[in-house]
Order: sequence, then structure tokens, then C-alpha cells
Amino acid sequence: MRHLFRLCGILALGGLASAPVHAQSYPSQDIHFVIGFAAGSGPDTIGRFVAEKMRPMLSKPIVVENKVGAGGNIATEYVARAKPDGYTLYITGGSALAASGHLFKHPPVDVLKSFYTIATFSKQPVFLVVGPNSPAKTFKELTAILKQKGDKASYGTAFPSARVAGAMYAKTENLKAVEVQYRTSKDWVNDLISGAVDFAFIDSTSGVGLAAGGRVRVLAVTTGERSKAVPEYPTMKDGGVPIDMPGWWAAFAPAGTPKPIIDELNVKFSKAVSEPDSVEFFRKLGNDVLVMKPEEAQKYYEQDYKNWGEYVRIAKIEPQG
Repeated sequence: MRHLFRLCGILALGGLASAPVHAQSYPSQDIHFVIGFAAGSGPDTIGRFVAEKMRPMLSKPIVVENKVGAGGNIATEYVARAKPDGYTLYITGGSALAASGHLFKHPPVDVLKSFYTIATFSKQPVFLVVGPNSPAKTFKELTAILKQKGDKASYGTAFPSARVAGAMYAKTENLKAVEVQYRTSKDWVNDLISGAVDFAFIDSTSGVGLAAGGRVRVLAVTTGERSKAVPEYPTMKDGGVPIDMPGWWAAFAPAGTPKPIIDELNVKFSKAVSEPDSVEFFRKLGNDVLVMKPEEAQKYYEQDYKNWGEYVRIAKIEPQG
């Protein structure tokens, strides 16, 4: 009987010792932050800033990997197929990841089932901008000008959120403005300045600098409420267009990553982006810091995925082959 009690005690202690193994031993090796954009780009700048903030908290090297190409699908597939052990994380726009599930006919992975949201960092509006010489000084003035020009009006887009915002604007106000698609947002700047296109949409990370340099004038943002980072800009909703479509940045892990690791990373990411210098960093990019617990963040991602199904339908975006 003594031997039986002793054996039970050993088994119990062994169970207690093994239960929190993930939390106790993590991290024990280098952690890789994967970014699907080129070095020096806006997303890369955000990813590397967060990496620097996280290094002292994790006490292990953080390796930033830029895996560029295929509209972000190379990075997406790489992380989705990585071992779910907390050592390969995806730093990306949550809205972009959610959108990708609807923008390709044959996506390499199911982005809804393949990822779990560890932590959110920030949210940002898309800016509706005109050239510095445009007669439109307000969003409502722009709407009146576009109605007068009819199908002679045009606007530039270079990414899915821009296309959706433009389509919703045109539908709500019964505009006949023609969409002109560009490869990148930088490609339409000269056309906007010259008046070849009447307005365009750009992410705040890039738009803040263009506005500060006097190359564009911001008339409205796509968030439902004014951004704390750029409160001087009214919303499209203020101008009568019912749109609430923020971009947002987050860290994702492959589905199946142990919950203790997710929880530990969430605490550290949340602390990193909430520190005063982080708040200021994001503010300068037109971003508001956004902190959520893992369960809340995952629900936010799942809802955005559903929203993007509707956005693609409204904008009549044909999924790519």
C-alpha cells in the first residue's frame, strides 16, 4: 500500500510539473517575426519597431524575416504551415489578412482556420485625399464637384480597402466617377497633383507624410469615429457616407499554438505597444493603439473576415486567379 501511495504521489507531481511546461520553458530559442512586405515599407517599419520593443521582454533574439510576393500569400502560407510552437509569428495587417481570404479564387491556405490572433497593436484609417490644387476643401465640396463632373470624374486606388471605400462612396452618393487602379499608392500621386484624377485613397501610414509635405490634402477618413491620432480629419460618415472600415495591425500565430504561449505573448505585446514611446510612434503614423485580449482579438478578426466578404461583393472585386 505504501508503494501504491508513493507511486500516486510521483504521478501527481509529474502531472503538475508537465502541465505548465509551455509557459515555463517558452521561449527557449530564437523567435521569427514574418512580414509579407519589403524592408523599409510601412508594414516593415511597424514590425521592426514592435520587434525592438519585444526583445528585452522575451529575453531571446527576434529575427525579422521579409517574405515578399504573391500579394502577401508567400508570407501567409509560410506562417500557416509553420510548427505551432510560438517561434514563428506573423506580423501583418489584420484587415489585409482577412481580405485575402476573399480576394483569391484559390488561396494557398484558409486564412480563417489557419491563424489565431495573438494580440492587436493599432488601428488606422484610410485617408480620402485630393491634390493640393483641388478646389475641394471639404468632403461635401468634393461630392458636389464629382456630381457636376459626372463620368468625367475619376479616382485612384491601389489596394482593396481603397477600392471598397471608393465603391461605397460612389454607391451612396450616386456618383459616376471612374475608378483608376494603380500598382501602388505612390503611382497616383503625380496624377492627383496634376488633376488627372480627382481624388484617391491612401493608408494613413503613408498618407501622413504626404499630407505633411503638402503633396495631398486629407478630406476624410474611413473610420466610423475620428481617429485620436489625427482628430482634425472628419469621417466619411460625417459627410453622409456610412462607412466604418479601419485597417488594423496585429500578431498572428499558426492555429494550434498552445494557449499558455498565446496568453504570455499577448501580455508582452500589449505592454510593448502601450508604452508612451509606442503610443507616440503609432500616432505619428496616424494610428491609434489598439489592445485586446486574445479571445476578443480573435473575434475581431473573425468579424472582419465576414465583413470583407460583403465588402468584396459591394465593390464588385473579381477574385484573382
